Amino acid sequence: MHVLFATAEIEPIVSTGGLGAASFGLVNALRRAGVEVTVVLPGYAGYELSDETVMPLVVPGWVGTARARVGTHEAVGALALIEAPSIERPHPYVDPQTAQGWLDNDHRFFAWSAGVAALAHELRPDVVHVNDWHAAATLSYLDESFASVLSIHNLAHQGWGDRGWLRALGGRSGAYSERGAVNALAGAIRLADRIVAVSPTYADEIRTFEGGIGLDGLLSERGDAVLGILNGIDTDDWNPASDPALVANYSAEALEPRPQNQAALLGELGLDARPGPLVVSVSRFDAQKGIDMIPAVSHLLAGTPARFAFLGSGDRSTEAALASVAAWNPGRIAFRQGYDASLAHRMFAAGDFAIVPSRFEPCGLTQMQAMRYGAVPIVSNVGGLHDTVIDVDAEPRTGLGIVLREVSGAGLVDGVHRAARLFSKPAAYRRTQARGLARDWSWDGPAVRYQQLYEGLMSGR
Repeated sequence: MHVLFATAEIEPIVSTGGLGAASFGLVNALRRAGVEVTVVLPGYAGYELSDETVMPLVVPGWVGTARARVGTHEAVGALALIEAPSIERPHPYVDPQTAQGWLDNDHRFFAWSAGVAALAHELRPDVVHVNDWHAAATLSYLDESFASVLSIHNLAHQGWGDRGWLRALGGRSGAYSERGAVNALAGAIRLADRIVAVSPTYADEIRTFEGGIGLDGLLSERGDAVLGILNGIDTDDWNPASDPALVANYSAEALEPRPQNQAALLGELGLDARPGPLVVSVSRFDAQKGIDMIPAVSHLLAGTPARFAFLGSGDRSTEAALASVAAWNPGRIAFRQGYDASLAHRMFAAGDFAIVPSRFEPCGLTQMQAMRYGAVPIVSNVGGLHDTVIDVDAEPRTGLGIVLREVSGAGLVDGVHRAARLFSKPAAYRRTQARGLARDWSWDGPAVRYQQLYEGLMSGR
């Protein structure tokens, strides 16, 4: 079985968030299961490949001269880079000078999609698997002889473009017409054989008015073609037993060294060593993630027994507010701006709890990373958070964390108080922590589901 896997991001080459991590994890797990996978990435820059072959691609004239550099990448494996005018940029989506999206992102990713389709015609894979809106226009150039899968990692990003693109896309471009414009994701939803959301609950949510962001009716029309497969995490990278970022390594079977990581992090961040739990957060700052709720209730959080450590960046006002909150609460609240992978690992190894108060969450990785490292999650009851975290107050024998009763500042404060009560009962806290540590959060199970999906599509042809 040969799968052509088109994604705008894959770790460690280029990644801005969950898409890059999910792509890398799934591709590696599929290969371990014996599936041949060729990853197709935009040619953002001159990445080095071994055993490289250059293939000219037949694409529409508006794309310009296009080619595929096909070879092997030391970390990613079999990789094809689609190169064409306008694709290469210093950041895949955003101008670093302005922090705004590139004005021609529709042109860039529609051109890349044309190149992906041209490569598919050359390689004739068994399945073409496209991820998110960036690759969605690929299906306009492929006929029904190609088995196709669309993964939706975040429905909020749909790939809108001017209606004039209908004349430029492939032979099935009519599927991309949506409310007087072009919508890349809508077109692929209509054309793909299967549409996979990155968690079962998110698959249900996007078929509701509240969660469908204008595409709920279309997704509902596809019926059983829409399903949810929960993402995993890279359990080799996220392994407290061998993680070089940690002061002290440990495992689910040998937790005794873990407190050394908290002692080190408290010193690193200038937090007080005092009784009470350490609550950590690793997140980007945008409306989805809910971190913007924290500054408004920081005075109430400071009244709990907990200390807090925040790592992240994004919305400038949230960054400024958290910096101010930390300055007003020395020893109780710490904030580090940006993303530091090593610090993220150290925070989850040190934290007693990890807070993920998302307003919506297609899957979420941080709650699984946190549980893998022994930090009990405090989460909203949405999307993949619902699918991965059982509320310990509701289910004391099987619970994995604290599920917020509502997504609000008040709900967040209530959740921290509930966490503090759990922490005040050491035996109950340790049982909750142990259940999270014992779960298999790897990609192996999801990869089996995807392999079965691919096989089902192939057998139907």
